[in-house]
Amino acid sequence: MRKYFSYVLIGIISASLVLLVNAKMESGKRVPGSDYVSGSSYSVPAAFVSNGGALPSDAFIKASSVSMPAVVHITTKAKRSSYSQSGPMDLFEYFFGDPAPRRQAPQRNESIVPLGSGSGVIISSDGYIVTNNHVIEGAEEIEVGLHDNRTYTAKLIGVDPNTDLALIKIDVNGLTPIDFADSDETRVGQWVLAVGNPFNLASTVTAGIISAKARNINLLQQKAGTFAIESFIQTDAAVNPGNSGGALVDLNGQLIGINTAIASPSGVYTGYAFAIPSNLVHKVIEDLRDYGAVQRGYLGVSMGSVDDKLAKELNLERVQGAYVSDVQKGSGADDAGIKGGDIITRINNKEIKTSPELQEIVARYRPGDKIQVEYLRNNKTHTANVTLKSRENSTKLATREELAKSSSQGLVNELGIELEEIAAADARKMGMAGGLKITKINSGIIKDNTNIKEGFIITAVNKKSISTLEDLEAALKASRGDGVLLQGKYPNENGTRYFAFGF
Repeated sequence: MRKYFSYVLIGIISASLVLLVNAKMESGKRVPGSDYVSGSSYSVPAAFVSNGGALPSDAFIKASSVSMPAVVHITTKAKRSSYSQSGPMDLFEYFFGDPAPRRQAPQRNESIVPLGSGSGVIISSDGYIVTNNHVIEGAEEIEVGLHDNRTYTAKLIGVDPNTDLALIKIDVNGLTPIDFADSDETRVGQWVLAVGNPFNLASTVTAGIISAKARNINLLQQKAGTFAIESFIQTDAAVNPGNSGGALVDLNGQLIGINTAIASPSGVYTGYAFAIPSNLVHKVIEDLRDYGAVQRGYLGVSMGSVDDKLAKELNLERVQGAYVSDVQKGSGADDAGIKGGDIITRINNKEIKTSPELQEIVARYRPGDKIQVEYLRNNKTHTANVTLKSRENSTKLATREELAKSSSQGLVNELGIELEEIAAADARKMGMAGGLKITKINSGIIKDNTNIKEGFIITAVNKKSISTLEDLEAALKASRGDGVLLQGKYPNENGTRYFAFGF
């Protein structure tokens, strides 16, 4: 019996020693919910910490259940024209006619055909929905499918090609809108969900993290030109065609961005997707709802991001900030004393690392709003109070009619050209009733699809005479979805030239 108790005592002592050694080893490992534990270099990811410790197993479920009812499926249709004829006739003959009696003019037939599909996000209980401009662009009919399978026809309220946003509305009340999060507070590495309708698969949720912020991928340059605003949130959540206009949400199910684009050689998911930050979205849709177009304040500078080469040349301590290359005369920046060569480092105490960040922050304000700008000049910090102005250097808000006129110029921007009206006296000297001279060709349809050179004078579009910008905008609007034939000439040239392209 005494020998038996000796074995028991040895077993107890051995077990105690094992537990003591194990406790010592465990003391160097991480404790869930803590940033660091003594003796360890392991840190808990920020997104986990923000959720009060380890990521709950149902975190994605909760975020999905909150956000999915607010995301809608959008399908669009448009008018398309076709031509029937009894004899041979090509497009050139149709535009210019043919005196030969054996040919008959083609008969124009119109029909409504599917145009595309995408997603949208409900932002008010009475039916306002935000989506991408490119989702509804050119649509004659917009149909919205809700999460509960109800469908409605939507009305277009307004668009902003500069940010690729659009606002539509359906006639219904009692909807559950999404809540907005502060996109400035998002962090690289935090969990996000993309909610939308890829490939017409309604109510699809994918998960990923924020990969980067303030990305500029030159997506909107063709349509918006130099006024494009790109400061995207980049994510690796799976986003595919049909996700456009859908929601990028945090783990609370709150909106942090509108999914807009993917970077992919194949056109489908490869791990690089981009969303418009919610803070910018909020301001744009407020303007579209209240004014029909965006009231945008401008700083009035040309700028670029500081790179390593420039930082070395200027002996800067950090490689960040927006370098001002030029200041528009009479602009808010000019009035405040900002000059070319200055480096903007903060706006309203928000640190500026790149020029896209600056563009996004300034785009949240209207003409007449005041912002505080901190900048470096000769490596000394200065502060200026700037009153933002419109493109026309006015601090007054534009009327709905003025904004509508400005918005229609987006069609001309899509062509990628800058124009000036020909004076009546000059037009008479060239034997014309009037016209628009192309003074500059930027990226766009004209550059990509024709060999038109700067200096060309447009006198007609689809056989309709053109003398003013308003004439051109009206003609382009009427031609959406059809071919466009530009007619005109170069100065000091006798012959008439014609250029055709799709629009």
